[in-house]
Amino acid sequence: MELVLKTNNLGKKYKNFKALNNVNMHIKKGAIYGLIGKNGAGKTTLIRVICGLNNPSRGSYTIYGEDSPKGILKARKRMGAIIEAPTLITSMSAKDNLIREFIDVGRPSLEGLDELLDLVKLKDTGNKKVANFSLGMKERLGIALALVNNPDFLILDEPINGLDPEGIVDIRELILKLNKEKGITVLISSHYLDELSKIATDYGFLDNGEIIKEISSTELKKKMEHKIELNVNDVLEYVKYFELKKINYEVTSDDTIIVYGSTLAKLTKDLYENNLTPNKIKEQEETLESYYINLIGGLNHE
Repeated sequence: MELVLKTNNLGKKYKNFKALNNVNMHIKKGAIYGLIGKNGAGKTTLIRVICGLNNPSRGSYTIYGEDSPKGILKARKRMGAIIEAPTLITSMSAKDNLIREFIDVGRPSLEGLDELLDLVKLKDTGNKKVANFSLGMKERLGIALALVNNPDFLILDEPINGLDPEGIVDIRELILKLNKEKGITVLISSHYLDELSKIATDYGFLDNGEIIKEISSTELKKKMEHKIELNVNDVLEYVKYFELKKINYEVTSDDTIIVYGSTLAKLTKDLYENNLTPNKIKEQEETLESYYINLIGGLNHE
């Protein structure tokens, strides 16, 4: 498994405040990695360190296997990033912003510029000034600027903040297209967890400056599978029945069983017909948001 990014006990301290604390992060080549954490968790600080805008106080990291200062600097040429908000010259058109970026990064010609404008759905904006763009158009232009150097690894910090539903869909489709058609690995931080769940292949949960969990979307879907929790007096009696009927279950304590893949109505009926009467029966269906909240210890977690 090739890793685009790996961090090892990465830390960042500002005076007496630890913004990052022993961050261990692994981003696979070809992934869309969703970085999740509340405000102040350290997401932007982590991204700034990876992009070379801040130096870590401790620990290390590799980009495409490079860990020396010279090697990391070279690897960063394969990266594109938008941190917090894209830097745009609002008095210029989208095309002129891109021309300026082509020149700044040393591209020998403007070949591919029109294709880039078309990719982000800004080819028909003509001489319209960026000042008159919607937030979604500005975000797409920012992504276009980040793509000028043909990166393999794209980092997006809260790319859909403040966007309307149409703008959110445009960004989602663009990220998926870049990942699937161009093979670009994407690190994306976002508070919009429902939207993130539609595109991410992997997740990292950041809390108090530390990655507390990394999980693939496939593993997470299994954990978020519809389930029914039973509180019972005799666990063994229920286990025998579930084994006989080939029902998918999990014993989680001396008096609790989780049943997967059944409806509440059917399970209740089947248990009643077999003289099995649980003390309590509770239906559960977890979302990415509820998984995250439970992971960090609830809504009032500090």
